[in-house]
Order: sequence, then C-alpha cells, then structure tokens
Amino acid sequence: MSYVGVYEQLVRGRARAWALEAISGDVRAVRHPLGFVCLPLERDGGEGVCIHLWSDSLAPASSTTSQIHCHSWDLVSHVLYGQVRNVHAVVDDAGPDATHRVFEVVSAADGDRISPTPRTVRHRTGLVESFGPGDTYTLPAGRFHSSVVPEGGEAATVALGRGRPGSRDLSLGPLGAGDHHVSRQPLDDRETALAVRLIAARLS
Repeated sequence: MSYVGVYEQLVRGRARAWALEAISGDVRAVRHPLGFVCLPLERDGGEGVCIHLWSDSLAPASSTTSQIHCHSWDLVSHVLYGQVRNVHAVVDDAGPDATHRVFEVVSAADGDRISPTPRTVRHRTGLVESFGPGDTYTLPAGRFHSSVVPEGGEAATVALGRGRPGSRDLSLGPLGAGDHHVSRQPLDDRETALAVRLIAARLS
C-alpha cells in the first residue's frame, strides 16, 4: 500500500487493522542503529512506510554516533501501542567547548556511510512530547530529536516518511570520529518471526 493509502488508514482509525495485515505478508526486519527494529513495508521514490518496534526481546544494533539525529524527510509517526517520547534537541554551534560533531548519514542498500562535517556543537534537551496508543505526531525534516521508549517498555509505531529536497540525514557523534561505514543487520528468520509475533500479540 502506498504512503497516501497508509496515511488514509491512519486518519480513518484503521492503523491497527492495517498493521496486522501488513506484517502478515513477506517482510524482513532490520536492526536500526537508533535502537529499534524496522520492518520496511513500502518504498517509492522519496516516500516510505515502515513499522518500528522497540522491545528488549530483540538485541539492538550498536551505534557509532548517538540517538540524536535529524531526517532529510518529514515524519508522520503513529503509535500502535506502548509509550514513545519525542525528545527535541536544541543544537548550538560551538568551538573549543563543543561536545559533539555533526555527521552526515547517507543510506544505501548495503548500509550507511557516516561522514564527519566541519560543524561542532553542544546540545540541550528542548520540548519533550509523550505519545501513547492511537496518537499521531509529526516532525519536519531538519529538526534534531530522539525517540525514547521508557526503559523496559515495549512500543511500536507506523512511520511514514516523505523526502524534502535539499535536506540531509544528520546525527550527532564523537568529536574525533572519522568517516566510516555501518552495515544494516537483517534479522534472521527466527528473529523476524518473533518481531511479527510481538506486534501481532499486542494488536490482536
């Protein structure tokens, strides 16, 4: 189903039924360095639809930067179950007192190329929004944030992305880190089946 079609399902209050049907098909989950498992469902040009799952039952991917990032695309996120906090980050340019460097992330089929930029920064927590089952929130491209699930909690969201021309995927990372490549880790058949069962059990 297309981005527009899925968005219409969210507006009509059919997100849970749509998600149950979507994960019943052929899907391969991937560990995402931002701490969740991603079930990619649709990709068409600059538009994409995924289900994101946070669960201690599945090992997370390691990260070489941090959880604070911004997208090159406008996000629409719908919480299927659990609690998700959208933590905005206020990022200020900094010189000798900088704590992080800004990295550009370029994704491809074989993973992510992570490249340091000249920009060094400090950051502080801004607005913290909390969302529960049935809530939908948006985040425009270029806004630094992190998605946080309470420790020990489990949550799943439908994530819709629509690319914005001229925007870049960025992440805050260590000051001294260099250019490097991170491979995305697909879950094996057993783990993918577990991810599907976890979601289905909460939505049924």
